[in-house]
Amino acid sequence: MSKLSLRSTKADSIATARLSVETSGEGFFEITGGDPFSQTNRRARRRCSDLFTAHLRLVVQENADPDVRADLVTALRRLAPANAGWVHDVEGPDDMPAHVKSMLNGVSLQIPVNEGDLALGAWQGIYVAEHRTSPHRREVVLQFCGSCANSDKASD
Repeated sequence: MSKLSLRSTKADSIATARLSVETSGEGFFEITGGDPFSQTNRRARRRCSDLFTAHLRLVVQENADPDVRADLVTALRRLAPANAGWVHDVEGPDDMPAHVKSMLNGVSLQIPVNEGDLALGAWQGIYVAEHRTSPHRREVVLQFCGSCANSDKASD
């Protein structure tokens, strides 16, 4: 039997940071375990304890077995192959397939924060999905919103 917990709070603060992610080409790049994310997460979660949002090509996915990420790349290649006769190819043969793949995985996530920790499953991580074959630097905007401790402080 599930238990419903109802809490009413006013989002009086938003902590925002940017995370730069270097990709090596097509694939899924975990950002939850990396040091820059952890540092940003620690600073922000000390201030806010309600909701985490991130914006870019992001997915929540299993982080225990790397074969899952390889199979996801294979599946996306099957759904939007480079040689499908696309009209739009301004930046190369992976241009239009990257647009289709981005549409499939979305551009933002909202994840609850529970006592300062992201409420992810035991085997879940947050990934930047890179759909281009060349390496890129992707910028992720992180926001922690909610009723925050020390919200009168400018920064930690």
